[in-house]
Amino acid sequence: MSTASPAADGGDEDPAAPPGRRFEPDLRPMTRINLRPIASPMPLGFFTIAIASVMTGCLQLGLFDEAARAAVAFTVLPAFVLQLLVSVLAFGARDVIAATLMAVFAGSWLPYALVMLSGAPDGLQVLGVFNLALLCFGALMTAVTGPKRALWLVLAVSLPRWAATGLAGITGAEWLTRTSGALGLVVAVVAMYTAFALMLEDMRSEQVLPIGRSGPAHLAVEGDLSVQLRNLERQAGVRRTL
Repeated sequence: MSTASPAADGGDEDPAAPPGRRFEPDLRPMTRINLRPIASPMPLGFFTIAIASVMTGCLQLGLFDEAARAAVAFTVLPAFVLQLLVSVLAFGARDVIAATLMAVFAGSWLPYALVMLSGAPDGLQVLGVFNLALLCFGALMTAVTGPKRALWLVLAVSLPRWAATGLAGITGAEWLTRTSGALGLVVAVVAMYTAFALMLEDMRSEQVLPIGRSGPAHLAVEGDLSVQLRNLERQAGVRRTL
């Protein structure tokens, strides 16, 4: 079997390598990386969480009649589409933490809306178990979202709500349902503040309202371009395999 010479493939032969072995050329000088800038989808994601949490919280607090379940479900259903869009854009922006969190939030609104619309007899119990599963997911996510303080804060206030909603669905305790509704309004306030702070930051290209970034998340906003390009060759989409 014949092998191409280094001159034929443009590579440099390593003198310590076995004879006849083929090497790739150093492609770094000819490599170019083109980025397609997109607007941050996170304000939309947080505003969606806030609006959907207000609607579900009002239902749990008894501000709406039980007959309004279907109407609330219809108002929550668009949250699935919007947050799924946010997740897709966040994946495109190479932010796997934000994308994963928004995708799971999107997935939480769809079953809620469908169960409320179906009126299944054991629907609340099923949603109770589902919310406890979300609680486990959220507990794990808090371990990695610390530097992204905005995500961490919304997630932190969502944890007790998922716990209260899950236990209320399983036990049927009215006080837990009311507690979940009140916590839903707290989630809405936090998410609304975070969305507004991120929008102001994007418009003025500087932090206006504090959201507590730290570590890599802080450097991503406050650092220069060299910080952004650090370890770029190891990022997904640049390296050969995930």
